[in-house]
Amino acid sequence: MTDIEYEVKALGIDPSDIARRISVAGGVEVAPPRAMRRYVYDTVPPVPGRWVRLRDTGDVVTLCVKEITTDAVDGTRETEVTVDDFAEAATLLRLAGLTPRSYQENRRTSYKLGAVRLEVDEWPRIPPYLEIEADDEAQVWEAAAALGLAPGRLTSINTTKVYSLYGIDLESIVDLRFE
Repeated sequence: MTDIEYEVKALGIDPSDIARRISVAGGVEVAPPRAMRRYVYDTVPPVPGRWVRLRDTGDVVTLCVKEITTDAVDGTRETEVTVDDFAEAATLLRLAGLTPRSYQENRRTSYKLGAVRLEVDEWPRIPPYLEIEADDEAQVWEAAAALGLAPGRLTSINTTKVYSLYGIDLESIVDLRFE
């Protein structure tokens, strides 16, 4: 199933300050900090703004095709399925001719504010950021307001572009891990 992701990011956040804001707004932590890992693959043939991601969140393993059409709040499409095993799925993709262009790790803490999903993401080499994701655009902006985050402080750019803001070409990093 293909879904539109309605999502914005608040960059350079203080995770403890955001956790406090979420709590004050009535939100709750739904998953403690956890390590995540992923392989990123180019599609065949390669299409700019589209890639395959195999991700292990610590709770579930998913395989998806992500496509970014714009940097707008609704500019990302994701077609995703759950798979049983990260290593076996990676082997299957290799046997199908897909070679990962990169391996990436990050840490994530998950919260809910009503129906809105809030993710504090920590990636190697860049400051933490908050993702606000909901089922429609209005919910995204309502959650941001509830957290005291002005629209001008938010962006819908993807993680690759976030890295570029810090002078790092994420697509050139084959192995991204915490030191």
